[in-house]
Amino acid sequence: MAALDSVTLDIVKDSLIAIGDEVFYAFAQTSMSPIIYETLDYACGIADAQGDLLTQGNGACGFIGMISPMIGEIIRKFGKGSMKSGDVYIINDPYMGGGTHLSDIGMVMPVFYQGEIIAFVGNKAHWSDVGGMAAGSFTTNSTEVFQEGLRFSGVKLVDAGEINATLTEIIAVNVRFPVSANGDMWGQIASLRTGFTRLVELCDKYGKAVLLKSMARLMDQGEMAARSRLAEMPRGIYEAEQFMDDDGHGSLVKIKVKVTINETGFTADFSGSNSQVASPINTGYSSLCAGVKVAYMSIINPGLSVNDGVFRTMQVIAEEGSVLKCDAPAPTSCYFESMLYALDTVWKALAPVFPEYLGAGHMLSVCAVILSGRHHRSGQSFLIVEPTGGGWGASRGKDGEVGQFCVGDGETYNVPVEMAEVRYGIRIDEYSLHTDGAGAGEFRGGSGAVRSYRALTDGQFFSASFGRNKFPAWGAAGGRDGSYNYFEFTRAGGRVEGPMGISAQTVLNKDDVVRMITCSGGGYGDPKKRDSEKVRMDVKNGYISPAQAAEDYGVLVDPENFTIQEVRR
Repeated sequence: MAALDSVTLDIVKDSLIAIGDEVFYAFAQTSMSPIIYETLDYACGIADAQGDLLTQGNGACGFIGMISPMIGEIIRKFGKGSMKSGDVYIINDPYMGGGTHLSDIGMVMPVFYQGEIIAFVGNKAHWSDVGGMAAGSFTTNSTEVFQEGLRFSGVKLVDAGEINATLTEIIAVNVRFPVSANGDMWGQIASLRTGFTRLVELCDKYGKAVLLKSMARLMDQGEMAARSRLAEMPRGIYEAEQFMDDDGHGSLVKIKVKVTINETGFTADFSGSNSQVASPINTGYSSLCAGVKVAYMSIINPGLSVNDGVFRTMQVIAEEGSVLKCDAPAPTSCYFESMLYALDTVWKALAPVFPEYLGAGHMLSVCAVILSGRHHRSGQSFLIVEPTGGGWGASRGKDGEVGQFCVGDGETYNVPVEMAEVRYGIRIDEYSLHTDGAGAGEFRGGSGAVRSYRALTDGQFFSASFGRNKFPAWGAAGGRDGSYNYFEFTRAGGRVEGPMGISAQTVLNKDDVVRMITCSGGGYGDPKKRDSEKVRMDVKNGYISPAQAAEDYGVLVDPENFTIQEVRR
């Protein structure tokens, strides 16, 4: 066995991180659905024998820290003593640890070495369809979880290497795209087995004792880094409150937070937030914690490797039965709306304190889109499940990013236009920036995006949830507010319907167009302090109009040759 010296421990520690990355990419290479292999709407992680997260790779930031509570639920339900090598468990219950909505399927595999569990490998991925009342299992009008698809509260999918044929048959006959579901299921299993193999190889090379010691070292270093950063932060209590657009039935939904930073750590208390509602914007506690972890990591160090050591100093409080800690059978298919508003409320509370890390308000919502129907050439069913990009808020010293996904989506991607037009029964009439000039500031908010889908067949169904539809992206430090997310329909005869922020299975017939528009982010700082040359270039590049340059920034720009005529401040 190799000696327990610090160099060896660090080599093994870094090997664990590399294995986590390999598990992540193995899934992308073996999955069947574009939302996984193109969008990267999934996460993979490795945990120690107690279920504490060691390392995680994720495309969606909203999955940060989701793997360990999911593994913890499996350990509590089955007990490690009943587990065998080759077992795989499946879980997507939104009210259990690691839960989001039913579409996000989690899997857990224990890793054995010489008859002992030394670790767990887990992943969580958005399946395109898990059954329920609507294609894509995305239902903006559901009133209880039973309408949203198949629910697995932690069951064994693979028993000692043998697949549970009864369970896979239940899945196959209850989802609309069984081939894709089966491919994604085996892709998840394959990535877990990749992690299992690499961890065993690491034990063979360095010995079990070195591996276990390196696991502890990895988390201890994460905690040390977090505590060191917290010690530098200003102590205090920071509060914010805002309203979600509505609950799907016309009522506003309040999100309230009190963030405390002191010598013991970081606490986000959401007491006083809205009770759970009869629409699918509720979220479970695990996804609330994941949202807070995004804001927490932003001020601790976004470059830190994610593990449970980093989060030992973080606490999240929410009331049972609230929209942020809902109870069964509350619907959760649009859980991301309340999770992201909670994240944004923490962000808004802390932005004045950490201006170098947290800028003005951004598009906020996933602006999730579901479109199903028949392909115009093949006649086969197609299904689009994807997020929409938009504008980010400016920050001190930096303009906002343009056309990026919301903070919960993180490093995910959209399906390329070329692939979309081949696979789906649509034509993309427009994909451009939304240059409405909103978000004025010394540093300008980033532009949103415009995307238009033209139906090429009759009887297509469009569902979407665009939050930030009534309340604009907020400005910071004297910057102006940004704009709003919305979509509208233009029927083949020319009639326009909208704008709106919620749709449930709206029918599109041939040559109907849905036009999706996302907001510009909030501005940062007094617009009159913006460098006049930057204003000139904003006009030249089409981000703002000459009229906006004059009114918001006090800079008169010639619209013909884009020269500055006068500066009035």
